[in-house]
Amino acid sequence: MPEPSIYRIVFHSQGQIYEIYARQVAQGNLFGFVEVEELIFGEKTQVVIDPSEERLKSEFEGVRRTYLPMHTILRIDEVEREGTAKVTKAAEGAGSVTPFPLPAYPPRGGGRES
Repeated sequence: MPEPSIYRIVFHSQGQIYEIYARQVAQGNLFGFVEVEELIFGEKTQVVIDPSEERLKSEFEGVRRTYLPMHTILRIDEVEREGTAKVTKAAEGAGSVTPFPLPAYPPRGGGRES
């Protein structure tokens, strides 16, 4: 039986960059969202505890599935094994500017008369 795929999802939210691992990633039923299921976190048997990963564990505790807006996702990679989930601060100055949301589909006719 083949090994199940593992995905690394990197996205930004509220001035921070999140890196999480999951077993399933798909286009969600909600328009403009990516569906992420079966989040993976480190084993509790590890001696060294990463505070960033512990924060993510508590933030996503009890979550079976999460929907991420497409425009917040920086990249999705299929990886051989999971790494450490983490949250890092976005680059300086990036948190003070909020991009204007653009439509996910082009307007009809592009402004020309039909």
